[in-house]
Amino acid sequence: MKAVILAGGLGTRISEETHLKPKPMIEIGGKPIIWHIMKALSYYNINEFIICCGYKGYLLKEYFNNYFIHNSDVTFDFVNKKTKFHRKKNDPWKVTLIDTGEDSMTGGRLINVKSYLDIDKPFLFTYGDGVSDININSLVKFHKKNNKKVTLTAVNPPGRFGSLKFKSDNKTVRVFSEKTDGGSTWINGGFFIVERNVVDLINDYSVIWETSILSKLAKNNDLAAYQHNGFWAPMDTLRDKNVLNSLWENNQAPWKIW
Repeated sequence: MKAVILAGGLGTRISEETHLKPKPMIEIGGKPIIWHIMKALSYYNINEFIICCGYKGYLLKEYFNNYFIHNSDVTFDFVNKKTKFHRKKNDPWKVTLIDTGEDSMTGGRLINVKSYLDIDKPFLFTYGDGVSDININSLVKFHKKNNKKVTLTAVNPPGRFGSLKFKSDNKTVRVFSEKTDGGSTWINGGFFIVERNVVDLINDYSVIWETSILSKLAKNNDLAAYQHNGFWAPMDTLRDKNVLNSLWENNQAPWKIW
Protein backbone atom coordinates (compact mmCIF):
# COMPACT_ATOMS: atom_id res chain seq x y z
CA MET A 1 0.00 0.00 0.00
CA LYS A 2 1.20 3.49 -0.89
CA ALA A 3 0.92 6.45 1.47
CA VAL A 4 0.07 9.98 0.37
CA ILE A 5 1.10 12.69 2.81
CA LEU A 6 -0.10 16.30 2.72
CA ALA A 7 2.88 18.62 3.12
CA GLY A 8 1.97 21.80 1.28
CA GLY A 9 0.05 24.01 3.70
CA LEU A 10 1.24 27.29 5.16
CA GLY A 11 0.89 26.31 8.84
CA THR A 12 -0.07 29.81 9.93
CA ARG A 13 -0.82 28.81 13.55
CA ILE A 14 2.82 27.93 14.09
CA SER A 15 4.30 30.79 12.09
CA GLU A 16 7.21 31.03 14.54
CA GLU A 17 8.62 28.05 12.61
CA THR A 18 6.84 28.00 9.27
CA HIS A 19 8.15 31.35 8.08
CA LEU A 20 11.37 29.39 7.51
CA LYS A 21 10.19 25.90 6.55
CA PRO A 22 7.07 23.90 5.66
CA LYS A 23 5.20 22.58 8.65
CA PRO A 24 6.10 18.88 8.09
CA MET A 25 9.77 19.87 8.31
CA ILE A 26 9.44 21.22 11.87
CA GLU A 27 11.63 19.01 14.04
CA ILE A 28 10.67 16.75 16.91
CA GLY A 29 13.72 15.30 18.60
CA GLY A 30 15.98 16.60 15.84
CA LYS A 31 13.98 14.96 13.03
CA PRO A 32 11.19 16.47 10.89
CA ILE A 33 7.73 15.40 12.03
CA ILE A 34 7.12 13.91 8.57
CA TRP A 35 10.02 11.54 9.28
CA HIS A 36 8.27 10.37 12.46
CA ILE A 37 5.08 9.72 10.47
CA MET A 38 6.96 7.79 7.81
CA LYS A 39 8.88 5.70 10.34
CA ALA A 40 5.62 4.68 12.04
CA LEU A 41 4.01 3.75 8.72
CA SER A 42 7.13 1.87 7.66
CA TYR A 43 6.75 -0.30 10.76
CA TYR A 44 3.62 -1.62 9.05
CA ASN A 45 5.50 -2.19 5.77
CA ILE A 46 4.20 0.94 4.08
CA ASN A 47 7.41 2.08 2.42
CA GLU A 48 6.28 3.92 -0.70
CA PHE A 49 5.43 7.54 -0.05
CA ILE A 50 3.95 10.23 -2.27
CA ILE A 51 4.40 13.64 -0.69
CA CYS A 52 2.19 16.54 -1.76
CA CYS A 53 4.48 19.57 -1.68
CA GLY A 54 3.48 23.21 -1.84
CA TYR A 55 4.78 25.97 0.41
CA LYS A 56 8.61 25.83 0.47
CA GLY A 57 8.45 22.37 -1.06
CA TYR A 58 12.06 22.65 -2.20
CA LEU A 59 13.15 22.15 1.41
CA LEU A 60 11.42 18.76 1.48
CA LYS A 61 13.17 17.84 -1.78
CA GLU A 62 16.53 18.92 -0.41
CA TYR A 63 15.98 16.92 2.78
CA PHE A 64 15.24 13.67 0.98
CA ASN A 65 17.89 14.28 -1.67
CA ASN A 66 20.46 14.38 1.15
CA TYR A 67 18.76 11.78 3.34
CA PHE A 68 21.23 8.98 2.67
CA ILE A 69 24.32 11.07 3.29
CA HIS A 70 22.87 12.60 6.46
CA ASN A 71 22.20 9.15 7.88
CA SER A 72 25.58 7.63 7.11
CA ASP A 73 29.17 8.14 8.19
CA VAL A 74 31.13 9.43 5.24
CA THR A 75 34.68 10.24 4.13
CA PHE A 76 35.23 12.99 1.57
CA ASP A 77 38.58 12.49 -0.16
CA PHE A 78 39.21 15.82 -1.84
CA VAL A 79 42.60 14.77 -3.23
CA ASN A 80 41.27 11.79 -5.15
CA LYS A 81 37.80 13.26 -5.60
CA LYS A 82 36.08 10.29 -3.98
CA THR A 83 33.35 9.82 -1.44
CA LYS A 84 33.20 6.74 0.76
CA PHE A 85 30.27 5.77 2.98
CA HIS A 86 30.70 3.89 6.24
CA ARG A 87 28.11 2.30 8.51
CA LYS A 88 25.35 3.00 6.04
CA LYS A 89 21.91 3.46 7.52
CA ASN A 90 19.08 3.03 5.10
CA ASP A 91 15.30 2.96 5.26
CA PRO A 92 13.53 0.80 2.64
CA TRP A 93 11.67 3.79 1.25
CA LYS A 94 10.67 5.06 -2.16
CA VAL A 95 9.75 8.73 -1.85
CA THR A 96 8.06 10.70 -4.62
CA LEU A 97 7.74 14.44 -4.06
CA ILE A 98 5.15 16.23 -6.20
CA ASP A 99 4.64 19.98 -6.47
CA THR A 100 0.89 20.32 -5.90
CA GLY A 101 0.87 24.13 -5.74
CA GLU A 102 1.00 26.60 -2.89
CA ASP A 103 -2.69 27.51 -3.10
CA SER A 104 -4.23 24.07 -3.62
CA MET A 105 -6.66 22.78 -1.01
CA THR A 106 -6.39 19.43 0.80
CA GLY A 107 -8.51 17.62 -1.77
CA GLY A 108 -7.17 19.46 -4.79
CA ARG A 109 -3.64 18.31 -4.07
CA LEU A 110 -4.67 14.75 -4.94
CA ILE A 111 -5.19 15.79 -8.57
CA ASN A 112 -1.45 16.04 -9.20
CA VAL A 113 -0.60 12.70 -7.56
CA LYS A 114 -3.38 10.74 -9.27
CA SER A 115 -1.08 9.18 -11.87
CA TYR A 116 1.25 7.87 -9.15
CA LEU A 117 -1.47 5.83 -7.44
CA ASP A 118 -2.27 2.20 -8.17
CA ILE A 119 -5.42 2.15 -10.26
CA ASP A 120 -6.91 -0.89 -8.51
CA LYS A 121 -5.66 -0.51 -4.93
CA PRO A 122 -6.60 1.70 -1.96
CA PHE A 123 -4.01 4.04 -0.50
CA LEU A 124 -3.33 5.60 2.89
CA PHE A 125 -3.84 9.36 3.00
CA THR A 126 -2.84 11.53 5.95
CA TYR A 127 -1.65 14.91 7.15
CA GLY A 128 2.02 15.74 7.51
CA ASP A 129 1.68 17.24 10.99
CA GLY A 130 0.10 14.58 13.21
CA VAL A 131 1.53 11.55 15.01
CA SER A 132 -0.23 8.53 16.47
CA ASP A 133 0.28 4.99 17.71
CA ILE A 134 -2.57 3.76 15.54
CA ASN A 135 -2.38 0.13 14.40
CA ILE A 136 -2.39 0.47 10.61
CA ASN A 137 -3.01 -3.24 10.09
CA SER A 138 -6.21 -3.01 12.14
CA LEU A 139 -7.24 0.13 10.26
CA VAL A 140 -6.83 -1.57 6.87
CA LYS A 141 -8.66 -4.68 8.07
CA PHE A 142 -11.52 -2.50 9.32
CA HIS A 143 -11.69 -0.70 5.97
CA LYS A 144 -11.89 -3.91 3.98
CA LYS A 145 -14.52 -5.39 6.28
CA ASN A 146 -16.84 -2.38 6.05
CA ASN A 147 -16.57 -2.00 2.28
CA LYS A 148 -16.76 1.81 2.23
CA LYS A 149 -15.01 4.13 -0.20
CA VAL A 150 -13.12 5.92 2.58
CA THR A 151 -12.31 5.09 6.19
CA LEU A 152 -11.14 7.91 8.44
CA THR A 153 -9.51 7.54 11.82
CA ALA A 154 -11.67 9.04 14.57
CA VAL A 155 -9.78 10.24 17.64
CA ASN A 156 -10.43 12.04 20.90
CA PRO A 157 -8.69 15.44 20.80
CA PRO A 158 -6.05 15.94 23.47
CA GLY A 159 -7.12 18.25 26.28
CA ARG A 160 -5.63 21.73 26.33
CA PHE A 161 -7.28 23.01 29.49
CA GLY A 162 -8.30 21.70 32.87
CA SER A 163 -11.97 21.13 33.57
CA LEU A 164 -14.13 22.00 36.55
CA LYS A 165 -17.27 20.38 37.93
CA PHE A 166 -19.35 22.31 40.45
CA LYS A 167 -21.57 21.37 43.32
CA SER A 168 -25.25 22.25 43.23
CA ASP A 169 -24.58 25.81 44.39
CA ASN A 170 -22.66 26.38 41.10
CA LYS A 171 -19.80 28.09 42.91
CA THR A 172 -18.07 25.34 44.87
CA VAL A 173 -15.71 23.17 42.88
CA ARG A 174 -16.56 19.47 43.21
CA VAL A 175 -13.95 18.09 40.79
CA PHE A 176 -10.85 19.63 39.23
CA SER A 177 -9.25 17.74 36.34
CA GLU A 178 -6.09 19.01 34.68
CA LYS A 179 -5.86 18.67 30.89
CA THR A 180 -8.68 16.24 30.30
CA ASP A 181 -9.02 14.49 26.97
CA GLY A 182 -11.88 15.00 24.56
CA GLY A 183 -14.10 12.50 26.37
CA SER A 184 -16.95 11.45 24.12
CA THR A 185 -15.99 13.93 21.40
CA TRP A 186 -14.68 12.33 18.23
CA ILE A 187 -12.85 14.27 15.53
CA ASN A 188 -11.15 13.51 12.23
CA GLY A 189 -7.58 12.43 12.98
CA GLY A 190 -6.46 11.72 9.42
CA PHE A 191 -4.93 8.33 8.59
CA PHE A 192 -7.51 7.63 5.91
CA ILE A 193 -7.76 4.52 3.78
CA VAL A 194 -9.04 5.67 0.39
CA GLU A 195 -10.27 3.71 -2.58
CA ARG A 196 -8.59 4.91 -5.74
CA ASN A 197 -11.83 5.87 -7.54
CA VAL A 198 -12.56 8.51 -4.90
CA VAL A 199 -9.86 10.69 -6.46
CA ASP A 200 -12.00 10.86 -9.62
CA LEU A 201 -14.51 12.93 -7.64
CA ILE A 202 -11.96 15.76 -7.42
CA ASN A 203 -11.90 18.05 -10.46
CA ASP A 204 -10.59 21.31 -9.11
CA TYR A 205 -7.62 22.45 -7.00
CA SER A 206 -9.97 24.38 -4.71
CA VAL A 207 -11.70 21.20 -3.52
CA ILE A 208 -11.41 20.76 0.25
CA TRP A 209 -11.10 17.11 1.24
CA GLU A 210 -12.91 17.46 4.53
CA THR A 211 -15.91 19.64 3.62
CA SER A 212 -16.41 18.61 0.01
CA ILE A 213 -15.38 14.98 -0.36
CA LEU A 214 -15.90 13.55 3.13
CA SER A 215 -19.23 15.33 3.53
CA LYS A 216 -20.44 13.96 0.20
CA LEU A 217 -19.31 10.44 1.05
CA ALA A 218 -21.03 10.63 4.44
CA LYS A 219 -24.33 11.61 2.79
CA ASN A 220 -24.00 8.63 0.45
CA ASN A 221 -23.20 6.25 3.31
CA ASP A 222 -19.72 5.67 1.88
CA LEU A 223 -17.63 6.93 4.82
CA ALA A 224 -16.57 4.71 7.72
CA ALA A 225 -14.86 5.74 10.97
CA TYR A 226 -12.25 3.65 12.73
CA GLN A 227 -12.29 4.68 16.39
CA HIS A 228 -8.75 4.93 17.74
CA ASN A 229 -8.61 5.16 21.53
CA GLY A 230 -4.84 5.38 21.76
CA PHE A 231 -2.43 8.27 21.33
CA TRP A 232 -2.94 10.94 18.68
CA ALA A 233 -1.59 14.47 18.62
CA PRO A 234 -1.44 17.26 16.04
CA MET A 235 1.30 19.86 15.83
CA ASP A 236 -0.72 22.99 15.23
CA THR A 237 1.01 25.37 17.62
CA LEU A 238 4.35 26.00 19.25
CA ARG A 239 2.89 24.56 22.45
CA ASP A 240 2.06 21.33 20.59
CA LYS A 241 5.62 21.14 19.31
CA ASN A 242 7.04 21.59 22.80
CA VAL A 243 4.79 18.86 24.21
CA LEU A 244 5.84 16.40 21.49
CA ASN A 245 9.51 17.27 21.98
CA SER A 246 9.19 16.70 25.70
CA LEU A 247 7.65 13.26 25.14
CA TRP A 248 10.42 12.33 22.73
CA GLU A 249 13.26 13.59 24.90
CA ASN A 250 11.91 11.68 27.92
CA ASN A 251 11.52 8.43 25.95
CA GLN A 252 7.75 8.62 26.37
CA ALA A 253 6.74 9.09 22.74
CA PRO A 254 3.83 6.68 22.14
CA TRP A 255 4.14 6.99 18.36
CA LYS A 256 7.70 5.58 18.42
CA ILE A 257 6.69 2.01 17.61
CA TRP A 258 9.75 1.20 15.46
